Order: sequence, then C-alpha cells, then structure tokens
Amino acid sequence: MTILIAFDGSADARTAIEYAARHLKPEPAVVLTVWEPLLTQIAWAPLAGVGAMPAVVDERGEQWAEEEQAQKIAEEGVRIAREAGLAEATARAERCSGAVWPAIVEAADDVDASLIVTGSRGLSGAKSVLLGSVSDRVLHHARRPMLIVPPTDDE
Repeated sequence: MTILIAFDGSADARTAIEYAARHLKPEPAVVLTVWEPLLTQIAWAPLAGVGAMPAVVDERGEQWAEEEQAQKIAEEGVRIAREAGLAEATARAERCSGAVWPAIVEAADDVDASLIVTGSRGLSGAKSVLLGSVSDRVLHHARRPMLIVPPTDDE
C-alpha cells in the first residue's frame, strides 16, 4: 500500500502531510509535485488567474529550471513527511501540460496508491468556479480513496 501526497510547497499542502502522518498508519508514501513548463504556463495562466508555479531565484541569483524546482519542492515535502512520522516517503516530480489534477490521478494509478492526500485552499463561490479546485477534480476522477485536508483556522 502506498499513500500519494500532492505537495506544491504551500502551507495547505504542508498541513495535509502533517495531518496524514498523525492520523494514518505509517505506510510508504510518495510526495508528488506537479510542474509545468513556463511556456505552457504563460499560455493559460492569464486566463486562470493563479496556479502557475512562480520562478525561484537561488542565493547566487540563478533561476532554477522548472523541473529542478519541482524536484526540490517534492524533496522538501519528503523532509516534512519524514519529520512527521512517514519514514518511507519518497519524492516524485511530474510534468503536466495544463491542469494539475490529471497528473495527480495518473501518478496515483502509476504507484497504485491506496489513498490520495491533498490540501485544500478552501476556495468558495465565484473564486472556486474561476480557479477550479484540484482536490475536487482529483476526487471526482481518481476512482480511489482520497483525503482532502482543509486549511487550519489560523491560515
């Protein structure tokens, strides 16, 4: 059995990892970060409003390639998972060319995940309709158990 944890580096995703570690029995876990090439982001991001992974500049002022950035984010998620008690966590970065949710569903199928864990930004109303909900789309397309962890009250 493997737990797939979607991790984008956000506080909500961190909360999801920590919640899963506290409430699930320790199992192998894959911490997944989905990345998208910058040119693809430019093509659709203005319509979506948010969601494109921002560029990151390191201490030397050099911009990371998107794939390297995604791998580093996934590795940070693994560090969080291990510290929280999921000792058998591994990092995985996947490329997508549009919406993030299909990549999560495909990765869950690939690792035969017994559970998919995601955070939730808690969007509602018009914002949710315009931006969409990754967790909602994964829930309706994955055909496997899912745990959606809402934001904590202090976020």
